[in-house]
Amino acid sequence: MKLTHLGHACLLVETDDARLLLDPGTMSEFEMLTDLTAVLVTHQHPDHLDARRVAALLAANPAARLVVDPDTATAAVFPDAVVARPGERLTFGRTTVDVHGGLHAAVYGDVPGCTNSAYLIDDGALFHPGDSFAAPPGPVDVLAVPIDGPWLKLSEAVDYVRMVTPRAAVPIHEGETTDPAKYAGMLAAFSPAGVVRRVDEL
Repeated sequence: MKLTHLGHACLLVETDDARLLLDPGTMSEFEMLTDLTAVLVTHQHPDHLDARRVAALLAANPAARLVVDPDTATAAVFPDAVVARPGERLTFGRTTVDVHGGLHAAVYGDVPGCTNSAYLIDDGALFHPGDSFAAPPGPVDVLAVPIDGPWLKLSEAVDYVRMVTPRAAVPIHEGETTDPAKYAGMLAAFSPAGVVRRVDEL
């Protein structure tokens, strides 16, 4: 599996027979991508789904399937989208995507919540939780770890890494911070030695 971080929560995942794009939002650069197998969206917030740019991306990748959570399915105008619900397994050739999670982490006070799908690729090769600290069902090789946002504090990200115990933890969701290297460094300082890595260090 090859990973490319395209900004904020957006990852390109390349397996032997699939090219999967996760969370192409407003803080990510993904327009140049071709030959996509699927676009997977964890939830409806614009930093995870830039609807206008994704529509253009799908037009340039007509074979790609769009996979969204239930609330995104009702909020965005993508009539052909596959709605992913926790407990389901999607297949793209030999590549599997299991859907977990269910809800976005609480943002603050009475701010409305929304559904959030976490995606487990190839039985634990990668776990992308979206905006949540969803627990994967078993061992995970690479964990995508959100490090900044109004719904989290960095100590929770550290606790998440320690709970999941992945071989590697890749910091994501850093688009709104002015110093993402500092946040990633603090995550690394309080996590088990050598676990927190950039995508290009995997």
